[in-house]
Amino acid sequence: MILLVVSRNLKLVTVKNSQESLLLRLVPTPIGNIGDISLRAIEALSKADILLCEDTRVTKKLLHILKERYNTELKENQAFIALHSHNEKAFIERLEPSFFEQNIVYVSDAGMPGVSDPGQLLVDYCLRHGIAYDVLPGANAVLSAFVASGFCETKMLFLGFLDHKGKSRSEGLQRALYSGYTTVLYESPHRLEKLLLAIDQEAPQREIFLCKELSKKYQKYFRGTAKKIVAQLNGNFRGEWVVVLQAGDVKKSSAVSENDILALDIPKKVQAKLISKITGENTKEIYQRLL
Repeated sequence: MILLVVSRNLKLVTVKNSQESLLLRLVPTPIGNIGDISLRAIEALSKADILLCEDTRVTKKLLHILKERYNTELKENQAFIALHSHNEKAFIERLEPSFFEQNIVYVSDAGMPGVSDPGQLLVDYCLRHGIAYDVLPGANAVLSAFVASGFCETKMLFLGFLDHKGKSRSEGLQRALYSGYTTVLYESPHRLEKLLLAIDQEAPQREIFLCKELSKKYQKYFRGTAKKIVAQLNGNFRGEWVVVLQAGDVKKSSAVSENDILALDIPKKVQAKLISKITGENTKEIYQRLL
């Protein structure tokens, strides 16, 4: 029998029967369609002594569905512990290696742990302490959107969510547009229009691909320029979105950005020449774009 004790100083302590050390398993879960759960994932979830969950309510609901739909037999007295981006660092700091001498599973709400979700600090802890771990393959919004885009540059850059606002968001968008790779972003519904308008201003001819509600009932794909897609959406930005940007030319790095130059009260021809200096683009093409 295994007992988990949480002491007053929040240190995790385990009391267990004598058995061989087990390991940590990182288990991906469906991003929308429950049918995407794998047999290995079901087995790992059903045999776990402790489930570390990005949201315990979501994981409990998933296990309930597995039990009802697939007659999954779950281990009795499974413990559920919240492990999310807000408490991950503190959780790792109070861990003891003995915690892993039982079947531990980490599961994020949807998709692959460690991809815009917690999980990497757990793996790092295991590596530093010689603890065995395994990562199960499974549903993943990044790769699904990348393949669905049809863009032929197969070198990919994943940036997750851009910063919410300010200079860091602008710099993140510049990197996404001019990395030289097909670039994948996540975006929330209330910031999607802002992102599309920024792309239209910065790279109006760039092809982009949007996935809405991947693997769910209302899944939709959109491909075209940012301006075209904004018109198609017609103000309806609800849902979970993945944005794929077609690879563009690499810009030369500079402390001065194109927006800095556009903010100067100088003729557009001069602006075009300065922008050409920092980006390597053709001056005439830049001038036409500015017009």
